[in-house]
Amino acid sequence: MPAAGLIQRMEPTSSQRGPGAELDIVAIDAAAFEAFDRFELELAAERFRSVVAALDAADPKLPERHYMAGLAYKYLARWADSLQHNLAAQALCDTPDQATAWNAGIAATALGDWYQARQQWALAGIAVPSGDGAIEADFGVCGVRLNPSGNGETLFAQRIDVVRARLHNVPLSESGFQYGDIVLHDGAATGRRRFGEGSVAVFNVLERLARSEFRTFTVFANAPGSADIAALQSVAAPGLGSVEDWTASMTLLCLRCSYGIPHEHSTANNEPVGWQPERNLGIAATHRRVVEHVLERWLRNGRGRRVDAIEWREHAVPPHRYDSC
Repeated sequence: MPAAGLIQRMEPTSSQRGPGAELDIVAIDAAAFEAFDRFELELAAERFRSVVAALDAADPKLPERHYMAGLAYKYLARWADSLQHNLAAQALCDTPDQATAWNAGIAATALGDWYQARQQWALAGIAVPSGDGAIEADFGVCGVRLNPSGNGETLFAQRIDVVRARLHNVPLSESGFQYGDIVLHDGAATGRRRFGEGSVAVFNVLERLARSEFRTFTVFANAPGSADIAALQSVAAPGLGSVEDWTASMTLLCLRCSYGIPHEHSTANNEPVGWQPERNLGIAATHRRVVEHVLERWLRNGRGRRVDAIEWREHAVPPHRYDSC
């Protein structure tokens, strides 16, 4: 999608509104872009709205300012306002603009306006299933970055439409998200992450649309070998969503890794790290008793296994901020 910075700033021109009014509009327009560049989105949106209200209907800059207002409202998760301005921008353009269609499609999806969402994806050249209800299809696997202005935890998700995805990994409790949540993600990829033999795009999460039935339980355990963890992960039980070995799967990525920039990391003495019996596990389950039942079975069927603690803490999803994304 085209970056907002590619939009031309307004220059003073002769106008039937008079030189004073024209300069006022130019000043407000410049201030709107400055506020947007500082991520003062409420102020930017207010100023773009002022510019839109002051411009003539035939002014070629009008659709661009509607687009900018819609963009600011998207980052504020004010979906009705975002959709309104993006649709206004489209109505003033002779040819479809993909960036506007994407942002309108995101807003329509957040609002559950599936008719409008389908219209926008068609304008963006994306095929989606026909129908009247929610878009449900296999759009492949992607990476999603939770709370991108916070710790930026990245995990894998199954895309069920163009900008909705269901979380596949067990996120940290502190994120506020849960295994199986359906999230709304942005349309522009912010990097790539290895997946299988290739890589998948990573998108910033804008908000959670639907919470799953699962909770995240943090388990501190002792497993003599990798086979013991594999045995635990193979257990199936009612109310059990997933068992993830965070010790193996969770790494603190440097900024280059997070954005998929190829480079190498050095390790101490170039020696591989051996198996660590103390494991940190993330278990998605509907109730604590489910976790206890699964772990009791696991302990009975193997020597040297130990569970040190089962922790569960409720965390809300932090308010979305886009000032460092």
